[in-house]
Amino acid sequence: MNALNRIVMILISLLLLAVPVLLLIVHYGVISPQLADQYTGYSVAVDFLGSLSVANLDSRALIIAAIIGVLVALVALLLLLRELTFGRVVSRNTVVDDSPGAETLITASAVKALSEGAAREMGATSSSITLSRGRPAYEIVCGITAPSSSNYTELATRVRENIRKALESQNIPVKNVEVTVRRIAS
Repeated sequence: MNALNRIVMILISLLLLAVPVLLLIVHYGVISPQLADQYTGYSVAVDFLGSLSVANLDSRALIIAAIIGVLVALVALLLLLRELTFGRVVSRNTVVDDSPGAETLITASAVKALSEGAAREMGATSSSITLSRGRPAYEIVCGITAPSSSNYTELATRVRENIRKALESQNIPVKNVEVTVRRIAS
């Protein structure tokens, strides 16, 4: 998704959240209607909403309107949270080769699958990979399940080295690999 699409999505989600919040703030007297009207054109929205009559609606229509309002608020919140990722930057695609005529991208799911395979190859019974995009390379966090009869420190070291080796052999930039033994297989 390009930057323009992201900006438009953020603006739409902020508007879907800001308009009802503004109406509630003015309704409960936190700010005066004149101040809101001066900056936002609040009176036009109030006139429109004033022309709607709740008395003419039956209970089913009110319930449907409430459900639609909740769904719009949830969609706006999800759009906003999807674009404003907190903490680590979620990785999407990586350019492996950018030479003219031979441009190659690799998806994050392929990098994740390659890392999981490298962890299992070293003896981990299962693994869970989290990718984040550091600049200019991947940061990989791997949680593994180890067999109960193994040396956990040695296994974690082997898994870390094998993940790094497997990714670098495919020209995938790796900044850091962190391996944690989370469970012991029974």
